[in-house]
Amino acid sequence: MSLSVKNIAEHASFQAFMNCYLREADQGHWSQANVWYQKLNNCSKKQPEREGLWVVEVPLTHLEGKLAVEVSYKTNVGRHSFGDIWLQRNHGWQQETPLNAVFMLVREIYSALDADPIIVSRKERELVLRIIDSEQIMARYITERHADPLLKSTRFIDAEQALLFGHWQHPTPKSRQGMVDYHHRLYAPEQKGEFMLHYFKVERSLVCQRSAISLSAEDIIQQSLAVEALALEDAEATDYVILPMHPIQAQWLLHQPHVMALISQHRIINCGLHGVSFTATSSVRSLYNPVIPWMYKFSLPIKITNSLRVNKRHELEAGVVMASLYHKTGFSSRYPSFQIVSDPAYITVDLPGYSESGFEVIIRDNPFQQGRDENTVTIAALTQDPLPGQQSLLHDIITTLVEKTAASLAQVSMKWFARYWDCAIDPMIRLYDEHGIALEAHQQNSVIALMDLYPDTYYFRDNQGFYLSTAYRTYLESLEPSSATVHDLYFDDQVIVDRFSYYLMVNHLFSIIGRFGADGLIDETTLLLFAQQRLMALKTSLTGAGYRFVDSLLSRDFIPSKANLLTRLHDIDELTVENEQAIYTQFSNPLAKASLTTEPKEKQYAIA
Repeated sequence: MSLSVKNIAEHASFQAFMNCYLREADQGHWSQANVWYQKLNNCSKKQPEREGLWVVEVPLTHLEGKLAVEVSYKTNVGRHSFGDIWLQRNHGWQQETPLNAVFMLVREIYSALDADPIIVSRKERELVLRIIDSEQIMARYITERHADPLLKSTRFIDAEQALLFGHWQHPTPKSRQGMVDYHHRLYAPEQKGEFMLHYFKVERSLVCQRSAISLSAEDIIQQSLAVEALALEDAEATDYVILPMHPIQAQWLLHQPHVMALISQHRIINCGLHGVSFTATSSVRSLYNPVIPWMYKFSLPIKITNSLRVNKRHELEAGVVMASLYHKTGFSSRYPSFQIVSDPAYITVDLPGYSESGFEVIIRDNPFQQGRDENTVTIAALTQDPLPGQQSLLHDIITTLVEKTAASLAQVSMKWFARYWDCAIDPMIRLYDEHGIALEAHQQNSVIALMDLYPDTYYFRDNQGFYLSTAYRTYLESLEPSSATVHDLYFDDQVIVDRFSYYLMVNHLFSIIGRFGADGLIDETTLLLFAQQRLMALKTSLTGAGYRFVDSLLSRDFIPSKANLLTRLHDIDELTVENEQAIYTQFSNPLAKASLTTEPKEKQYAIA
């Protein structure tokens, strides 16, 4: 790499933050680069030779100045690529570093807030801390992995552990508050660590478990983990249940007074580390072993991007209910190229006065066992920015196909995109239309299996990511009566349309379109026209909620879009607020028949 690791991490951090800023705070003033540079008589910078380069300016009112940023790729779908940064103060321009520019933009946002200065200052410091944390962690991972050929692997776990830059629409994409130095080497997916689980024997009267399949949660644990050293004696089998735990969470639990009291009473027995090794998937807290048919998802006392990652009780119930409900719809039997990775069982410890005890364990199906894990990648890895001097994983796949077929880049790209649409986008809209089930299908929740390098089967995973339409409630409860008990699953269709539009389109599909465009494989407009035509054709065959959803996509000038910067700005943990509601802003809809461009409006949200 010609650039230093520090420069790469700083540039990637600026890239993520600036895209959030333009989308959520100020769209900026855009000029063609040659026109902009001609106005700068005192700027020695040569005019750029690259055709079509832009410059975007944003004001810095607190400094009585402005920032100007070169845009090497201008997108219609949300993710620009940036170059040099210029700061204007006292009527002169000087080049600025990416991280300093980020801090100026943070100050600009907070200086405009009309709120208690003490609260504003505290929240500004918190955001700055997370920005620094994210940039330093990113630099660490780039240092460890930049020469690793597995970054280009399409094996399931390799792709899960290849996300060096993190969430493409987040201002602090690698922030992991609560992870200490040695944790990264062992538990961060990017560093590929492998580790044993920490086990407890828990008095049976304290244990709560549920399963949607013939095996109970404790049976799954005993059979799949096969921890011989912890095998329960006959007498113990009626009194204790074995629970696995992530080692970080186990250490947190061992320091909680309520757990310490139960250990002293011998109602919980601390067994320590045992058994087979696991490694982290992209979410950090979902763990994988290639030969075990189950994955395990744990709570962690770590703030990852926006939130403290805790398995909530309603999520445990929702996973079991949805595993049963989705199976009964028979949807994947009719659409075999579309699959949902279910979370059919959970186990936890029930303690009086605690909605969650910290022992919550979600058991997830593992369809990506050894032998079925090749050519299976998360969309986040497929569309991630490449390291300097390299190409994206999607670019590598498309160019390999071009070499094999002698077709053009555009022809192969269109064929690949059409196959992806058929596997993923079309079935998800039909699922909502036929059964009133919408999915929070963001990039990290989306895994695609390839056949001959073309999309073959789409997998959705996330027991937090289901929206059931209240208009379908009678039907869904008749199909799965237990769905009536999980009220957090049901939403009005207007809420679903807004969230589904963001996750399926802005976060997911537009990331793929943007990657194709940024890599020069095919023009974004061509893919957007294809998507628009497919939506128009699909609309004619829909009769329920899906019809209204597609009509909304084709007619609305703006799509509600999750505002991660504003959510972070106000220091909101979206998993703890009502309906897990982050702040949303407006995203100009490139799928609409006519798109307007106006300033994005921040939703009114008290900072206190």
